[in-house]
Amino acid sequence: MSQNDLEPRHLETLDRDLDRLSSLEQATAYVGRSNVGLGLAFMFILIVAAATGLMLGSADNTFIIVIAAAFGAYMALNIGANDVANNMGPAVGANAMSMGFAIVVAAIFESAGALIAGGDVVSTIAKGIISPDTMATSSMFIAAMLAALLASALWVNLATWIGAPVSTTHAVVGGVMGAGIAAAGFAAVNWSKMSAIAASWVISPLLGGLIAAGFLWLIKSRIIYREDKIAAARTWVPILVGIMAGAFASYLAVKGLKKLIKIDLSHSLMIGLVVALLVWMLMIPVIRKQSKGLENRNKSLKVLFSIPLIVSAALLSFAHGANDVANAVGPLAAIVQASTSGDFTHAVSIPFWVMIIGAFGISFGLFLFGPKLIRMVGSQITKLNPMRAYCVALSAAITVIVASWLGLPVSSTHIAIGGVFGVGFFREWDTERRMRKTKAVKADAPNVGPEERRRRKLVRRSHFLTIIAAWVITVPAAATLSGVLFVLINRMVG
Repeated sequence: MSQNDLEPRHLETLDRDLDRLSSLEQATAYVGRSNVGLGLAFMFILIVAAATGLMLGSADNTFIIVIAAAFGAYMALNIGANDVANNMGPAVGANAMSMGFAIVVAAIFESAGALIAGGDVVSTIAKGIISPDTMATSSMFIAAMLAALLASALWVNLATWIGAPVSTTHAVVGGVMGAGIAAAGFAAVNWSKMSAIAASWVISPLLGGLIAAGFLWLIKSRIIYREDKIAAARTWVPILVGIMAGAFASYLAVKGLKKLIKIDLSHSLMIGLVVALLVWMLMIPVIRKQSKGLENRNKSLKVLFSIPLIVSAALLSFAHGANDVANAVGPLAAIVQASTSGDFTHAVSIPFWVMIIGAFGISFGLFLFGPKLIRMVGSQITKLNPMRAYCVALSAAITVIVASWLGLPVSSTHIAIGGVFGVGFFREWDTERRMRKTKAVKADAPNVGPEERRRRKLVRRSHFLTIIAAWVITVPAAATLSGVLFVLINRMVG
């Protein structure tokens, strides 16, 4: 073979390599598969620690704050790797967004939520899980917060490694509880608060699943199963988008904008109602125009739901950044306050530089390690399309509003995954129901054997069991790990 024959092949290979390296999706997959991601994450933690040390200079307790900043950066990376997948996974699994586009959108909106609407006052010790009065000294308190931060980060890291989306909020709660018990005994824990959190393990996914299944039933019965699907979509899609807009307006007012303005639940619902009506009216001509020329089949309906799904994923990321950034930097801010002023019994305000660590860490963790969980949530639990993913996103916003109204603590992770399970199990039930109906109408329809029924299961049972097991043991596992770490750290700090 001549040199001239080889050159085109070399050029083709080079072009493919350049295209691969220029793709953000391929880049994230590359760092996720190799030690490059771990190296970059370690470098980020070192940079945060070095920058904190340079900023504080020779101030008292600089070393402790630097260590705490490193732990906070580590936790933020893990939140980005695990938690953010719940917002982006359904949209990516439904092919409404590419992996690269999802990572860019999530990074922008997570950071915006953290820096714009995050950082409102965090209660004294992780939302009243333990009483600060039980801590004998500020050094004991600092040791407890360091242990809680490191334990929760390690547990979320392990959950990400095994492919289980868990609640970072529950991990932090477990970490604080374990350190509190190790420091001051079981009497230090607010057990009524812990009981409510334990109840949320069941309430969150059930509410999310039921609401997502309910909306999927609405879409199937009012649009998909209609003879003229496009005409039905012109009526119902503007209504559904209006409901989504109203739900997210209320969601952001209740959960995401506490720092900018305080809005109670009744006012947030009024805001949501007004927004829903406005968006519904605006979407009627938009959907009518968008649906012109579409064929009367299910594939055409996906076009009408793709943009609302992308918007909902972005809004969920904003609200998540506003709320869950405190899981990474709340204990860090408490350590900073206790180290600089000696005060550990009053409410903690998060400094802006601490918020930056949380915001950047979440985005960086998403870029380095997020694709694994995004794929798992989006495509490995059950098959999603834009309509099903839309139901999951909508259920997340509505469930938070319902839970706030009922005064129930819920996990955004459990809600989103519960929504995915709800959609999958509803499809199983609906498929079975339609098969029975067909059999009743057509006596000669073939019977389906046990093996075929198992094959038609639309929710992967292995993922279901893994995720449920991880949810159940998150708090006790983080608590046990935190208790052990507290004993070690307290000896060094003390």
